[in-house]
Parts: sequence; structure tokens; C-alpha cells
Amino acid sequence: MISNSPIHQVTFLAIIFSVSLSIAQDSEYKEIEFDSLDGLKITADLYMKHDDKATPFIVLCHQARFSRGEYRNIAPKLNELGFNCMAIDQRSGQGVDKVTNETAKRATKENKPTNFVDAEQDMVAALRYAQKNFAKGKLILWGSSYSSSLAIRIAGEHIDLIDGALSFAPGEYFRRGGKPANWIAQSAAKAKCPIFITSGKNEFRQWQKIFDAINADGKTKFLPKTQGIHGSKALWESTTEHKEYWQATESFLKQFQ
Repeated sequence: MISNSPIHQVTFLAIIFSVSLSIAQDSEYKEIEFDSLDGLKITADLYMKHDDKATPFIVLCHQARFSRGEYRNIAPKLNELGFNCMAIDQRSGQGVDKVTNETAKRATKENKPTNFVDAEQDMVAALRYAQKNFAKGKLILWGSSYSSSLAIRIAGEHIDLIDGALSFAPGEYFRRGGKPANWIAQSAAKAKCPIFITSGKNEFRQWQKIFDAINADGKTKFLPKTQGIHGSKALWESTTEHKEYWQATESFLKQFQ
């Protein structure tokens, strides 16, 4: 039972404040903005827990209809593992986890194209921005669904830009945008960095040819024993197999620590 004494009340409130502050600091992020390659302003959350810019840095990209909110519960865990991160809003998306995609809203207002393929420039711009301002060590690109395919494409088309890529549920999703049926596989064949691919168990056929096309050393794949789920949501605690996915992800990331 807590005393009604003013001193005890102040002490109790101080403890609560201290605990709350500690929790806030553990999951702290800063909202930032920077320009895409065509001048569109990109909104992102910066999880810069480690002061040393030689700390490995991960650029996190969301899936279709989502936002940077996809990583609100993933980025802090990556901080704990020794990485700094930046989760971006690409121009193709809407929102998730009560986080609106500000870049997509802005793109629509400015009559910018918002198809999947149009988001590639946002991802490249994010990597260049991170490299210039935050990442002096290893730079890693992480994608979810359509952006995971673009992550593999960037690994092949911008060989000197990244040191590794993680791809959660890729596929040849761009034929409606006029791209060849093997557009991602063509770029995958050019990649030189380690690439990690995972997805739901029944999605393997969507990316098998992409994985087979990768000639780079260190390519890794993971499929859960049970159904699993699409995209980076695989790591959410609400996903039954999230511990399996995390184990595979951490195993791949160890080479960059």
C-alpha cells in the first residue's frame, strides 16, 4: 500500500517517471525528412541508438499499402543487436500500426507516380542519404514484399552502394508495370553482396528462380516449418513463428556486426 504522504507520493512518481523514461529511450526514434531522387520529400524514422557512425546501418523498407510503421517493433530489436536503422515511407503505400505513410500522401498531392517501380528511387535515395549522414560502416538494405524485390534489384544494379540485403517475401511483382517476367532475377544475377531471403512457406515458388539466379557468396534462405507469413510482419510478436524468423535473421546479420 502506498502512503498518502507528499514525500512518498513524490518518490513514487519519480520512480514511475524514471521507468517511463527508460522505456522511451529504449525505443527512441526521430522523425526526419530528405529528398528522393526526383525531389519528393521522404519521411523516415531514424533509430540512431549507437553514437559511433561505424556501427552497421540498416535501411528498412515496407510492403504494399504499408508505411514505416511496419518497423516500430522491429527496429528497437535491431538496435539491441548492435545496428542503427532508418525506416522509410516509400511513395507506394498507405499506413500500418497507426502510422500514416506521409511520403505517399505527399506524392499523391504532388501528382508523382506511386507504383511499385517508382519506389525504387526512394530506396536508393535513402541509402545515399544514410551513407552521407549516418553510416560510415556496413550499409544494409532490408525490404518487405515488393520492396524486398527492389532490395535485390538494388543489390545487383548498385553493387558499390550496399554490403548486404534482406528480402522478406520477394517476387516478380512488376509485370503490370511493364517489366519483364524475370526483371528481378536479372538483377539478382549481378549482385555481389550476401543476400537473405525468407517468406511464408507457401510463397517459395514466387522467389525460387530469383534465389537461384544469385551468384554472390553468402546467399541464404529460410522457410518456417509451418505456414509463416508474408513480409517483415514475420518478425512481429503476433506471428506464431516469429522466433524462428528472428533466429534466421540474426544468424545472417552476425556477419555485419
